Amino acid sequence: MIPQLSRKERAEHLYRVITSERFLTKQGLGNEVPFFICPFPAEEGVTMIEDRRDLIERIAHAGVTALDLSLYDISLGLLEERGILEDILAAEPDMEKSELRELLQGVLDVHEHLIPKIGAAIAAQPHDVIFLSGVGEVYPYIRSHNVLNNLQSTAKDRPTVLFFPGSYTHSTATGGSLDLFGLLHDDKYYRAFNILNYEV
Repeated sequence: MIPQLSRKERAEHLYRVITSERFLTKQGLGNEVPFFICPFPAEEGVTMIEDRRDLIERIAHAGVTALDLSLYDISLGLLEERGILEDILAAEPDMEKSELRELLQGVLDVHEHLIPKIGAAIAAQPHDVIFLSGVGEVYPYIRSHNVLNNLQSTAKDRPTVLFFPGSYTHSTATGGSLDLFGLLHDDKYYRAFNILNYEV
């Protein structure tokens, strides 16, 4: 059962976990990748941005450095680098949603483009933990379970926390499920730990 935490309780839990030696040294994970999901109510999307920034500042005072990566910002950067952002923005009003989705899924291919960009950021900046956000902003062009599946070989040395607007549930019948916005029950993912259930 996922604990129903208030913003303040969630912030305190995250701080306690992320600054703990057990978390930073990846203890108690067995042979699993050190991936953690931090689910939060979708309606708290704006306040979660503030809470994440506060958390980064607080853990820094405790000597823990976060590499803060937004899938949305990385995606915009990729489109700008390839010189196609303005063209896409100009064409978007006249495109069918399915055409736009297909276009963006191609130019933002997770394996070919997104993961190498994340890998470069990981290599370039010393850090103790990786924060991934912007999941809701890039849906449906980029799916969180696809990012996590492809990230396993790139981000295995440090814990990674995916801030997820929705729920992350496990059941014996359906396995693990990332339910975006608490509505879209279709992203199967099994290998991450719910950080709200992680004890130090």
